Amino acid sequence: MNPATTALVLIEFQNDFTSEGGTLHEAVAAVMASTDMMSNAATAAQASREAGATIIHSPISYHEGYYEINSDPYGILAGVVGSKSFIKGGWGAEIVDSMAPVEGDIVLEGKRGLDAFGSTNLDFILRSKGITTVVLAGFLTNCCVESTMRSAYERGYEVITLTDAVAATSQAEHDNAIAYDYPMFSKPMTVAAYLEGIAGAVVADSSRGY
Repeated sequence: MNPATTALVLIEFQNDFTSEGGTLHEAVAAVMASTDMMSNAATAAQASREAGATIIHSPISYHEGYYEINSDPYGILAGVVGSKSFIKGGWGAEIVDSMAPVEGDIVLEGKRGLDAFGSTNLDFILRSKGITTVVLAGFLTNCCVESTMRSAYERGYEVITLTDAVAATSQAEHDNAIAYDYPMFSKPMTVAAYLEGIAGAVVADSSRGY
């Protein structure tokens, strides 16, 4: 693992998911607690920064009225519209304080659907920075994280999914995605295992005088 060619992509660490009072928080709170995902994600982000990896935040937002998507949404987007989630400029769409971007981080603009590549310039950013490894954390395990994972895999990136830094709306959906889908399109690992890889790479570079 080479931090210089690695990007940690943090998907939708926004108040509507992460925080008490968020429109979708109750739906994900139990799985968040089961993985201790917020603490794990913060640890992964800080360690990645210190190692020299790129940190990319991928929030989703809509103007009030949701004019950016189908007027008759179905599936997961119907739930977003029905709960009035991720409204641009509102508290719910803000990135939670504990995962807030710092100087040097990149914040994607324009995410409106599930795949972080779909309506953003994520691929351009990654390729322009020479990134070959994409590490994923965030919400939902079996939705936006999985969609981005599949897309990154198809684009030829090495993909790592942090299994204890993601959460879904039920434990069953979370566990099923990690057990059956993640191994097909990524290298699933815990944050602890990821940190060992990052630390090992830094030590190796130091020993070579980099």
